[in-house]
Amino acid sequence: MGGAVTDSDAEGVTESVGAEAGWSLEHEASAAKPTTAMANGTAFRDQWTMTGESARPPKEPFVLGVDARPGSIDPVISAERQKEVGPVRLFVPAETREGERRSALVPDTVGKLAALGLEVHVESGAGDPSFATDADFTEAGATVVAAANVDAALGDADVIATVRPLDPDRANKLKAGAVAVSFLQPNADGPTIEAIAGRGATALSFDLVPRISRAQSMDALTSQALVTGYRSALIAAENLPKFFPLFMTAAGTIPPAKVLVLGAGVAGLQAIATAKRLGGVVSAYDVRAASADEVKSMGAKFVVLDLEELDSSGGYAKEMTEERAARQRELLTPFITESDVLITTAAVPGRQAPRLVTAEMLNGLRPGSVVVDLAAETGGNVEGSVPGESVVINGVTIYGARDLASSMPMHASRLFAMNVVALLGLVAKEGELVLDPEDEIIEGCAVVLNGEIRKGA
Repeated sequence: MGGAVTDSDAEGVTESVGAEAGWSLEHEASAAKPTTAMANGTAFRDQWTMTGESARPPKEPFVLGVDARPGSIDPVISAERQKEVGPVRLFVPAETREGERRSALVPDTVGKLAALGLEVHVESGAGDPSFATDADFTEAGATVVAAANVDAALGDADVIATVRPLDPDRANKLKAGAVAVSFLQPNADGPTIEAIAGRGATALSFDLVPRISRAQSMDALTSQALVTGYRSALIAAENLPKFFPLFMTAAGTIPPAKVLVLGAGVAGLQAIATAKRLGGVVSAYDVRAASADEVKSMGAKFVVLDLEELDSSGGYAKEMTEERAARQRELLTPFITESDVLITTAAVPGRQAPRLVTAEMLNGLRPGSVVVDLAAETGGNVEGSVPGESVVINGVTIYGARDLASSMPMHASRLFAMNVVALLGLVAKEGELVLDPEDEIIEGCAVVLNGEIRKGA
């Protein structure tokens, strides 16, 4: 296998093989129903929070794991063809970033990758943090690579899959034509991008997968947001010095906790769903008016502010003016001060998180209240939040999230691994890697394409 080739006329290939894992979800025409199912863990896509033609659910049922595009070919190549061209070699090294416990591969996905014509190699110990042993990978059909041989494995691989970007030293080991798939931010990972380009390789970023129906099974941002939204509500409950649910006892009535969630994307909706399950009284706000029905479908109250609506772009709210932001903060303050728990989830990939809550706004919170800022790593929605730390100000605990998806490495890794399978299902074609630069997905997520930097650096 000689690495990736570009082919402008490449036909589409099957985009997902997740149905075998039991993730199928038939989306009906109603916008609220898929979101409700998603927030309860059946699927992980907020496609219907968007506006415009591309955001409409398919008229026919769409099943995760089944190709949605006419003309696609079966990704399972014949044994004769595989002998002729040789397998595509996939290597999954252990994650090197401190605190990262996820893996880009789980044993259950080895067979799916083999069906695409990939020969799977995994660094010894790569799955240990997510409780997948070397023996598990071997039993699934993968080859385990000793740590001493990692550099050679990087140089031999046609595809390298990681959760976090390769560090520049490892990126410099890639061969020409290799494809690296991972989270990768053009504005933050310049040295790695330059190293990959210098090797004549390709970098596909899960941060930049377009938010379209055809790419939903590849959308790792959404799959990981499912995890972080769930965890945010649990963290709030753990830190709150009072009950979440209502209790009526002989000693008196304990009122339920009041929870306010700012941002109603996938993480926000999952935070709402989990807080409701814990018994809290939940309200939520999002600048996108279309989010109101989704919030209500989760059993929460949608907060309405006297502000003009903001359209969405690519599934995310457009940036607002400072004047509007100031007015929004003013109108939100009474709702915040009435809450026992505040969870903020607003983020735009590759950009600074919007500042939703100032220190002044927190002054009205009662001592013992809890704030969870899911955007702390990108500047924070809440003034005073620190990534990876709990800060107490005037009796209010402010938890700054960091690597939150890694705190649930088993399911976070499983979801991410299926995103990897779906993306490679698009480019692995009869024993070769076919990267069509005119394909909307490749055009969107290719930071480097065969040595050419297309985004960032």
